[in-house]
Amino acid sequence: MSTYILKRLLLMIPTLLIILLINFMVIQLAPGGPVEQAIYQAQQVNGLAHTGLQYQGKQGLTPEMLEKINIQYGFDQPLHIRFWEMLTRYAQFDLGQSFFKDKPVTELIWEKLPVSLSLGLWSTLLIYLVSIPLGIRKARKHGSLFDQTTSLMLAVGYAIPAFIFAILLIVFFAGGSYLHRLPLQGIRSQNFAELSFFAKIQDYFWHMALPLLAMVLGGFASLTYLVKFSFVEELSKQYVLAARAKGLTEHAVLYRHVFRNAILVLIAGLPEVLIGVFFVGNLFIEIIFNLDGLGVLGFEAIIQRDYPVIFGTLFIFTLLGLILRLLSDLLYQLIDPRIHFSSRRGSQ
Repeated sequence: MSTYILKRLLLMIPTLLIILLINFMVIQLAPGGPVEQAIYQAQQVNGLAHTGLQYQGKQGLTPEMLEKINIQYGFDQPLHIRFWEMLTRYAQFDLGQSFFKDKPVTELIWEKLPVSLSLGLWSTLLIYLVSIPLGIRKARKHGSLFDQTTSLMLAVGYAIPAFIFAILLIVFFAGGSYLHRLPLQGIRSQNFAELSFFAKIQDYFWHMALPLLAMVLGGFASLTYLVKFSFVEELSKQYVLAARAKGLTEHAVLYRHVFRNAILVLIAGLPEVLIGVFFVGNLFIEIIFNLDGLGVLGFEAIIQRDYPVIFGTLFIFTLLGLILRLLSDLLYQLIDPRIHFSSRRGSQ
């Protein structure tokens, strides 16, 4: 197992290099970067940008001004040198300085991380707490009225994205048109610092209620389907019939034998679920509810072409995804000791 972990850790290095190289080339070659934006702003200050027109190129700026702008954003060096300097800094976990926020990228990520972590962890936990029991019950009652009724509910949840649920919840419960029972935006009240410890916890969950509910409604359907069909497949296998023939109760058959095998599918998809919830699903929810997290940070960086923030967040997301994939493999063997990665590699 230690050899497998070491090889997986070593494989992370070329994976990170390839992903960073592809994104570096795509973003660097795209028009409208920070240099062009700075040139346009300088033109507006000097009265050189015409009303009703967008970027006018480098007209009216002296070569000295253009050179100063390129040096300011580090674009006075060739592409390969900029890429190598970026990799050198990343090896020391120095993600650079933001072009527009005048802060180190690591500081920005640490500032926004608690919001995204709290939203992602709580929503993932709630989704699994809802989907696993519901999927198991649907598998046990496959084809029944309960299964058909809940399948209709799941079809609606699967078809409607989380941000649509967020808008509907705002309309009904946050003063949009009907009730005003829950806060519209933010993660805490203005007087949060003055509250007692238990009042702070209550205030936190009061503000998180609508975002979490929107993410659960938009994310539990697919996982419930996955749980159901995984358990349906396992319940039809011979070892289940043998366990029942030995006189074991249905609860013992389900949770002592079937659960361990069926849950492997969920563990395999856990890294993708976490990455999707944290950094993709969070984006619209953070924007709608004005939650200042990593999703909003990455979105603003792409709009502004803030390259250090783009590559820094991309680096962190990719690294977390690779680590989560490794952890899921380790959980595989922890749940089912019959799985041996060394023997699997030897047979290939």
